[in-house]
Amino acid sequence: MSSFRTVRYGAVSFRTVRYGTVAVAGLSMSPTYNPGDWLLVRWVELKGGGARNVPIGVGEVVVFEREEQPGIFYVKRIEKIVSDGTTKYWVTSDNPAGIDSRTWGLIPMSGIRGKVMLRVYKLSERRERKFTKKRNKRA
Repeated sequence: MSSFRTVRYGAVSFRTVRYGTVAVAGLSMSPTYNPGDWLLVRWVELKGGGARNVPIGVGEVVVFEREEQPGIFYVKRIEKIVSDGTTKYWVTSDNPAGIDSRTWGLIPMSGIRGKVMLRVYKLSERRERKFTKKRNKRA
């Protein structure tokens, strides 16, 4: 995720920004995001142990990785930001039954990998339409 660079043209600087997609696999963010939904994510630049190029505020949805489970990305909503020398985030699931900071505690800034910008594709609606069409043809 370190493919960010600054390009200078005269007195103007442009920063390359990386975007990507993430597929939702569980029900913890339901009803907002459901399994099969694809989310557009703005990846953060990690400098000095923290996210530097993407402002993240309370109420926004982020993608993060826990130190205890490297390589596994979670999608959760920021409920609280705590700054006691280092910035940490209290993250919650939209589904009350989801696993979140109530189990894990605060997530350090260094674990934040990206900010969800929008849902690109809602696979669950497409599946429902196909299922409904098939069921209506049989009737």
